Amino acid sequence: MIISEQWLREWVSPQISTEDLAHQITMAGLEVDAVDPVAGEFSGVVVAEIVSAEQHPDADKLRLCQVDAGGERVQIVCGAPNARAGLKAPLATVGGVLPGNFKIKKAKLRGLESFGMLCAAAELGLSDDSDGLFELAADAPVGTDLRDYLGLDDNAIEIGLTPNRADCLGVAGIAREVGLLNNLAVTAPAIAPVAATIDDRFPVELVAPERCPRFVGRVIRGIDPSRSSPLWLQEKLRRVGLRSIDAVVDVTNYVMLELGQPMHAFDFARLEGGIRVRLAEQGEALELLDGQTVELNDDTLVIADHSKALAMAGVMGGQQSAVSDSTVDLFLEVAFFTPDLMAGKARSYGLHTDASHRFERGVDFKLQVTAMERATALLLDIVGGEAGPLQETVAEAQLPARPDVSLREARIQRLLGFEMEPAEVERILTGLGLGVSRTDDGWRCTVPSWRFDIAIEADLLEELARVYGYNRLPVTRLHGDLVIPAKPEQTLAMAGIRSHLAARGYREAITYSFVEPRLQEVFDPGLQPVALSNPISADMAVMRTSLLPGLVSALLRNTKRQQPRVRLFETGLRFLPGEDCLKQVPTLAMLVTGDRFEEGWSGDAEAADFFDLKGDLESLLALTRAADSFSFQAASRDALHPGQTALVLRDEETVGYLGALHPSVCRELGLNAPAYACEITLSALLQSKLPAFSELSRFPEVRRDLAVLVDKAVPAQELMANVRASAGTYLTDLTLFDVYEGKGIDPKRKSLALGLTFRDSSRTLSDEDVNLAVEQVVDSLEKNYKAELRN
Repeated sequence: MIISEQWLREWVSPQISTEDLAHQITMAGLEVDAVDPVAGEFSGVVVAEIVSAEQHPDADKLRLCQVDAGGERVQIVCGAPNARAGLKAPLATVGGVLPGNFKIKKAKLRGLESFGMLCAAAELGLSDDSDGLFELAADAPVGTDLRDYLGLDDNAIEIGLTPNRADCLGVAGIAREVGLLNNLAVTAPAIAPVAATIDDRFPVELVAPERCPRFVGRVIRGIDPSRSSPLWLQEKLRRVGLRSIDAVVDVTNYVMLELGQPMHAFDFARLEGGIRVRLAEQGEALELLDGQTVELNDDTLVIADHSKALAMAGVMGGQQSAVSDSTVDLFLEVAFFTPDLMAGKARSYGLHTDASHRFERGVDFKLQVTAMERATALLLDIVGGEAGPLQETVAEAQLPARPDVSLREARIQRLLGFEMEPAEVERILTGLGLGVSRTDDGWRCTVPSWRFDIAIEADLLEELARVYGYNRLPVTRLHGDLVIPAKPEQTLAMAGIRSHLAARGYREAITYSFVEPRLQEVFDPGLQPVALSNPISADMAVMRTSLLPGLVSALLRNTKRQQPRVRLFETGLRFLPGEDCLKQVPTLAMLVTGDRFEEGWSGDAEAADFFDLKGDLESLLALTRAADSFSFQAASRDALHPGQTALVLRDEETVGYLGALHPSVCRELGLNAPAYACEITLSALLQSKLPAFSELSRFPEVRRDLAVLVDKAVPAQELMANVRASAGTYLTDLTLFDVYEGKGIDPKRKSLALGLTFRDSSRTLSDEDVNLAVEQVVDSLEKNYKAELRN
């Protein structure tokens, strides 16, 4: 479930930040999986109007446009097919910055100057649509900042609802929760009955009332299907992940997202006789809106007329009765389908839709009339027409029974561990929509029609704890059997770290926390360690500020005992002196020397180098599932070789370092072979990212290889970061597969060969899409690094 923060705040707006709001919702049991901006980061983009659009004299696919940017006219060379006089579209002005840090500069295209860029939605990070300019409403004020005009300083909040919370599958449900959590009133939009202006009706028969006990319909005549949805409606849909299709479909989607009630519109001209909600005949065929034809089973509920099935009830409409550009009259329907009998029906046909997701979990069975009135008012306002009377067909005996639930006051103390004030109990339960009346030993509660998950006393206790705040519940003495605690998935286990390094040939060392002062001075000369008042011996007189002195001592003992190939690691505390206290920092250290592989007949002996250690460390970082958040930066450090030392950063924060021991240090210590060491704080390493499923694309990928010549001083990592930033949203993989220096190229330069893989999850990319992305990459590399393509 994705909601727009702005949309939510139209209903209820607590004076808290986005982060606090997300935390609050999560703590109430509605876990927030992600909070993402609804648009890319851009600036300098304004609403503009194309005054004239003429063919470019030297290019068939380009137009020379005169654009009103608000008080001034600028010349823009544009290749969009929909660029035309009178169109209002976003204009990125000179000096503006588009997503990916793409800076707009004055350019010359085929000999004509262009002062800015007219933008497609994809170029602003608004959607994947890059087929033409993003068309704005005709009344959009020219010169207005686009972010202000569209209200793009908004966030999409993704909530991972558990199946029992179907009441929160709409803005109304989330608003109800937020209002209760902040003790604020919820301001719902006014939904008034729409007066009928025509008397057209269409008969409805509930043949299977146990599966569909309530059906509400209405005839609407004389709509104008050419009218598009207003921009505010399109934006609200876009921000929750739905694209605008046409005004009728957009309105039904909008009501579903707002109130949580799916609904459907039929082309009235294609209906015969009347509506019959019945079970399908075995093998009955139905062509769905997605184009596939299914053979229905006899336990599948359908909405049909007197001659054919029109829709798979609660799942998807049929193509034969779908609204089209020629539709003039509508039959709008909204229904309640019994959740237990809907469960699994969509999946049995390989389907899962927004409607089935809601109906399987339970939709408010008293919401249908309200949803119909809301949708009718919106449709009449957007596409016009005249509405007939609302037709409600109900099988009262088949509607869900909602027996009262009793809550004993003593059980709150027994199960929650404290006495909650009766006024607070009543405030919480009333805020959840329950009808509450006092009894001798507690309360009797009437369950609202939208809560299918409240049936017993324990459910009410859970609601009290959830809303009161799990973090506020008092700590009490445990009673009963202890259970094995859950392992947090966002924290790596140390056992896994140790096993991984052991699998790569490392041995774990355990050294003393006390080290020799002279050895400590070698690795941290500028840091004064804490001296022990009563050391065990002279060579264990200070607390270690690094794990490397202990590991180096272990390395020396191994090499003196004829072990030339050594791989060691250690986890432990570093003791860093602070102003007020001694900081203890859990740390991992690794040390490598000797041959790359163990001695064997299958290959020649090769000495390990900096990149062997770096590769082992990167494999360790990959366990966090957030390897992209780590980076390496060339640096210098005491005791390490200045040309073979790097800092390890996570999200731009230094968390460790690695490098080769300085030759002078090796000589001083008596090491006869190069050695490589690293140190990284465990807090950065153990912080893992939760795995998340990403839907596999059904469309092919396209790979393009580039070989570029750049200055030797340019780090490959920095250049690859630039490629990712400039390649656009279609780039799914980037590989550095060759580095070359030598004959045939400038001795001050090097050749980096990159493999770029592009793919879109919604369509097959065209050559034009990929070529444009590659051109952006090449232009960015030329501009930022004076790179040249290698022939």
